[in-house]
Amino acid sequence: QVQLVESGGGLVQPGGSLNLSCAASGSEFRFHRMGWYRQAPGEERELVALISNGGKINYGDAVKGRFTITSDIAANTVYLQMTTLKPEDTAVYYCNSRQWLPNRDDWGQGTQVTVSS
Repeated sequence: QVQLVESGGGLVQPGGSLNLSCAASGSEFRFHRMGWYRQAPGEERELVALISNGGKINYGDAVKGRFTITSDIAANTVYLQMTTLKPEDTAVYYCNSRQWLPNRDDWGQGTQVTVSS
């Protein structure tokens, strides 16, 4: 099994910064690709950022240039540094782990990020 535990969400003013972390554990966990998705009320879940064990990174268009994803593979942890936050960044942020052979897709419980004055 795989467990993903997110931390770091909260309330921040527009233009501010916030950092999220996601720690993975479990006997079946292997760091293949991890990252973040988010879902705002009434919206579909969307890509925020992904990072592979080879260092390949993908960002969603809405966050390019403002968010940075990093990883500590030895610690099975990924981080999301969010800067220049906007009200439209308000959402529940979910950590995701994707593994292949065998294939599995795991999700964290989500952490709320609210950008408001």
